[in-house]
Amino acid sequence: MKGIRLLALSIFCIAFLSFTPINKKYIIIDAGHGGNDLGSVYGHFSEKDISLNIAKEIQKINEGQNKYEIVLTRNDDSYPSLSERTTQINSLNPEMVISLHVNRSPQEETVQQGTEIYVQDTENSKKLAEKISKKFDARKIEGRNLHMLRETKAPTVLVELGFINNSKDREYITSEKGQKEIAQKFVDVFDEY
Repeated sequence: MKGIRLLALSIFCIAFLSFTPINKKYIIIDAGHGGNDLGSVYGHFSEKDISLNIAKEIQKINEGQNKYEIVLTRNDDSYPSLSERTTQINSLNPEMVISLHVNRSPQEETVQQGTEIYVQDTENSKKLAEKISKKFDARKIEGRNLHMLRETKAPTVLVELGFINNSKDREYITSEKGQKEIAQKFVDVFDEY
């Protein structure tokens, strides 16, 4: 009888431990713009589509890994307001937030190219920006007073992935190969964080 009780207790403990929820660590990927807000546009390419495609690719590549769960502020062509985004982000208390954007300079076709990163005035945001900068060889890291950076409590960076009106950047950030490579670079940063 003692043996049966001990066996039952062991099974209960194993079952209980295997169903105990593990505290997930979140990374938020904010795909900039959306809905009627196209963001930067060049021909039939729009910032809202590029940022969403890359956000989804980051989530897809990261799926097999258990360290972080990727949460998107939008996973379709909708437009959550900036305050809705930051409220969602702050409620999840993520490890980090990356807001994806695409740059545009005033000239129709520009020689300016490359990644730019904007940061909060916090050490953790700056450290995250440095890690991203190394992967993307960013042309600059700079503080900015932007809603996403100002209102988000977690370490947050806003990444301009390239200039939509630079032919080399545009070709890269709109191609399937380029978007997969960009997404992989972010996942590599998460692994090192």
